[in-house]
Parts: sequence; structure tokens; C-alpha cells
Amino acid sequence: MRSAVLLLLLVSSGASAVVIRDDVPDLQYRMAASEFPALADMPGEGHGVLIAPLWVLTAAHVVDRHHAVGVVVVAGAPRAVRNVFIHPGFRKPPQKMIDSALASGDWEPFFEFMASSDDIALVQLAEPVLDVAPARIYNGDALGKVVRIMGRGATGTGVTGHHLYAPQRTDLRHGYNKISVSEDRWIGYRFDKPPNALPLEASTGSGDSGGPILVATGDEWHVAGLMAWKRVVVTGTELHPGKYGETVFGVRLGNYADWIEKLIADGGISGTSR
Repeated sequence: MRSAVLLLLLVSSGASAVVIRDDVPDLQYRMAASEFPALADMPGEGHGVLIAPLWVLTAAHVVDRHHAVGVVVVAGAPRAVRNVFIHPGFRKPPQKMIDSALASGDWEPFFEFMASSDDIALVQLAEPVLDVAPARIYNGDALGKVVRIMGRGATGTGVTGHHLYAPQRTDLRHGYNKISVSEDRWIGYRFDKPPNALPLEASTGSGDSGGPILVATGDEWHVAGLMAWKRVVVTGTELHPGKYGETVFGVRLGNYADWIEKLIADGGISGTSR
């Protein structure tokens, strides 16, 4: 149970993916994979995004949970992995902190810990992907921008939330939200309920970590962030993931541009692979 709660808060495995409005048909949130072929599926659950022919960007905790990552899937095809580079500033919360939060209902120390971690990783592929155009990284300020999110995990609505043990790989869904936080490591958005919601307002959950947070630039979608963790609604000692009112945080890629560019430019020489 303790591990499941941690994974749920990290939105990497165990429960929901794109969580939708309760008053909009689920079918309107479905999308074809061909709409954004640079989306990568990580082993088991979680996502990444192809940003260069040999490189997939993802959240660090998505790959850190595996002893090794041998294959990722891009555009429906398995791609062999050569190396995984986790940012040296990535930290995992201690179990004692999680136990204390579960017992007391006070999750603030946990949320503060998560906000101090560099939750980003680069996956180097063995062979370049030549049949998919890599996504570009957004180089502007996303604050106030409407963003697009997507994922393949389980789903729920803002009224019901999502179950901790729901299936983690279902149909691909997408939705939209508006960035209300942009600072240092993170960009974030709040899952609002109608009538204060976008027509296809959505949130994320377990199974979506590492997936792209996209900003429209002309006729392209550029990657402003990677989905990472969230402040779920807490009542007493009970967590209510996926319900209206939660705030989702994604890695702000602008904060890591130098790290990303250097690793790609030198083929990983400047990093430490797993």
C-alpha cells in the first residue's frame, strides 16, 4: 500500500492516466497515436517523448524503478536502448517520510521533497529513429498557456477520481489544461470542475509520468514539460487522486536545456549511465 501511494503521487504507475470531465463523453477524449507519433511508451507504464533521432526524454522516476530499460516503443515499433542517463539531482523520497504522511495525513513535507528533486532522464537509443519526426522543445514561458496532455493508462472523472489499482494501459486519451505555475523546475496546472473548466479539461494520473506537456507553436506541438507528480486532494488521512481540485506538476524543460543539449551533443559522454 505504501509503495502504491508513492507511485500514485508520482503519476507513474498503479492507477489513472488522463482523467476527464464528468460531463463530457469519454469518446471525445480519445486520440489516434498518429496524431503525435513522437510519444514513447516506456516498459510497463509511463511515457517519454522522442526529441532527437537517438534520444527519448522522460521523467527520472519512470526509468529509475527498472533495473534496466532494454526497449521503448515509438510509433508502435520497439526501439532498442543503449544507455539511460538520470539527472544527478534526482532524489527518491525516504520511506519514513511516506509512512509519516500516511499516518498523519500531512503530506506537505513529501510535496516539498518532490519539488526539490530533478525528475528528468534521457534515454539513448541504439539506432536512430528515422520514421518519426522528433518533437521540438518549447523555448518560451508556458505560464498562462493552454497545454495538451496525453496518456494510455486507466481513466476516471473529476467527480469519481480514479482507483489505485486500475489497469495501467488502456486506450490513448488526450485533453487540455492551462498552466498556472511556472517556476524553476516545474510547470503546473489545476484540474478545475465545470463551469470553470476548458471544453476538454483534463488531468493526469498514474501511468502518465514522462508524457509530454505540449504547447501549440504554429501548426506544431512543442514540448514544454514532462508529467511528473501531483498534489492530490487530501481529506483527513484519505487521498483522492484524480478529483477536481488537484494540481499536477511537470518538469519544466527550459530549466534543463543545458543538461539536455550537452548530453545529446557529446553522445552521453558528459553523463553517467545506469
